[in-house]
Amino acid sequence: MPIIAPSLLSANFLQLQDDCDLLNQSEADWFHLDVMDGSFVPNISFGIPVIAQIRKATQKVCDVHLMIQHPELLTEAFHKAGADILTVHYEACVHLHRNIQQIKGLGMKAGVAINPHTPVQLLKPILPDIDLVCVMSVNPGFGGQQFIPGTLAKIRELHQLIQETGSSALIEIDGGVTLENAAAIIAAGAHVLVAGNTVFKSADPVATIALLKRI
Repeated sequence: MPIIAPSLLSANFLQLQDDCDLLNQSEADWFHLDVMDGSFVPNISFGIPVIAQIRKATQKVCDVHLMIQHPELLTEAFHKAGADILTVHYEACVHLHRNIQQIKGLGMKAGVAINPHTPVQLLKPILPDIDLVCVMSVNPGFGGQQFIPGTLAKIRELHQLIQETGSSALIEIDGGVTLENAAAIIAAGAHVLVAGNTVFKSADPVATIALLKRI
């Protein structure tokens, strides 16, 4: 079964406790938390204080995706806020290996995200050292975008590269995941589905999560 990680970027921020309770009662595995700085991506979401409160509201994995410049300056703060997995962007890290060492040194699992234009082959040197690759299947910054079809070939290529390098990294797909395309994404080799609008804009989010879980 795939790991389902609903993105709280699509939650109702005025009723965040209610949406956390909903996910706690559902078959969701992770809480996916998107942090945007208005610089690396053209949007600002939420940050450390909100994540610290979400951490208090759940025992599930907090999967924190940093779409920010200079993540090394805030890695320790996100650890203290309660991140279990901390994912940084390949494109934002000049010293990526150092960033990964910093994250793992604090006891978190380390992920690397890549934008749609970034070739997966660039990750080859770092794959044995990381726990997760987050493949952006939309251009990062906003929820509700359409899945980029070419991502499926990218997932297959990454899956093969992970096997070749002996890595145990999970493949996470973030952006435009729906009930209609989830099966093809899993078939291509993905392990984790990030779903925002598909979950929170549905008539029955708990049922939608259950359907995704069984794909």
